[in-house]
Amino acid sequence: MKIKAAIDKIPGGMMLIPLLIGAIIRTFFPGIFDLPEFKSSFTGGLLTGTSALLAAFYICLGSTIRFQATGYILKKGVSLWIGKIGTTFIIALLIKAIFPDQNNLFLGLSALAIIAAFSDTNGGLYMALMGQLGKKAEDVAAYSIMSLESGPFFTMLILGVAGLASFPIMAFVFAILPLLIGMILGNLDEKMREFLSKGQDVMIPLFSLAIGASINLANVVKAGASGIILGLGVVVITGGMLFLIDRLTGGDGVAGIAASSTAGNAAAVPMAVAAVYTGYSGIAATATLQVTAAVIVTAILTPLLTTWFAKRAQRRKAQV
Repeated sequence: MKIKAAIDKIPGGMMLIPLLIGAIIRTFFPGIFDLPEFKSSFTGGLLTGTSALLAAFYICLGSTIRFQATGYILKKGVSLWIGKIGTTFIIALLIKAIFPDQNNLFLGLSALAIIAAFSDTNGGLYMALMGQLGKKAEDVAAYSIMSLESGPFFTMLILGVAGLASFPIMAFVFAILPLLIGMILGNLDEKMREFLSKGQDVMIPLFSLAIGASINLANVVKAGASGIILGLGVVVITGGMLFLIDRLTGGDGVAGIAASSTAGNAAAVPMAVAAVYTGYSGIAATATLQVTAAVIVTAILTPLLTTWFAKRAQRRKAQV
């Protein structure tokens, strides 16, 4: 049976399928989560251990982030990173100023879902696109800077600074600590980077299963429509902003459009933030579904838009 091949045909399938399996268990067999035998079992630990699984994932993810960067990589990576985070921060300020209820803006979208989806780029997608369409290898390597977006830290920082949530200082420290541990280990020892980076892919279906086990499918239909709109917003708004920034820093705009996506691990951010700030605990499950939908929408639209624009740019150069 070619199970993995079938899952890989679905955009974000290795995250989406386990998440749906966990949600089905929670929706149709909710009683098992109250059984003492379940709570004390390995199965219970797997389906309810979201925080531990995410911590392990962020250590593995952190090991892939390199400290060193050449001038071009630094310029490209920092400009796109600041553009992504800066755009998200402006959106957060607008939400705070315009909407009285940040937990229900429209179609069930919340500030938590929007900030989580907008603030984290799909690194694998960006690197694949730039490896195929970029001018040089450094375009791909620029993600070594942009990968700092990964995890809940910047989502928490933006929400906190914009006045949409309140976090103790130590919450920021403990949120970013696993990522920092991974970064330090990966940069001190190339063998540790190689070893830990392999665990990144393995952890995705495991924490997705645990996240799904906290979701009731009764909210899926509502979250699906709003999640599609959220994904479209990420592509249009961040794509437009990053395109301009890329052009202003000497690029042709392709890298900016290639970064107009939502990372798969962003789906884990709402639960991670809600674990620290209880004001989001009631909407974290719905936000997770919305961000998951945005991941899928951007995984489809971003490559199409990037490839179209890159070919258009090449034709213009050929005519000059």
